[in-house]
Amino acid sequence: MPKIPDSFLDLFKKKSFAHLGTIMADGSPQVTPVWIDYDGSFVLVNTARGRTKDRNMERDARVALEISDPDNPYRYLQIRGRVEEVTTDGAEAHINTLSHRYTGQDYSYRKGEVRVIYKITPDKLDLH
Repeated sequence: MPKIPDSFLDLFKKKSFAHLGTIMADGSPQVTPVWIDYDGSFVLVNTARGRTKDRNMERDARVALEISDPDNPYRYLQIRGRVEEVTTDGAEAHINTLSHRYTGQDYSYRKGEVRVIYKITPDKLDLH
């Protein structure tokens, strides 16, 4: 399992959006912009139960991510990997942490959501 190089860790501290690619039930690709995090081992995606990406990752653990540097869109990190773990533990606190990074305030779109964290193991990295 490759580690994210130190020279790209800043992408996980900025307001860098990732584009998450998942696989639909019919085999077609699906891409969603997402907030992103990294815990030193896993790339973390936080979503709500029932969303398309949630259903896709539950069914097929293979994913791809592209994370662009908001300060230089020609600098980006591409990750291909697999969902290794899915948990609701800490997901509410985690979405608030992400929301503070990306919006400067608490996460406000709750309306009955059940938050879940997908822990993704990077299998292949492409650095640009």
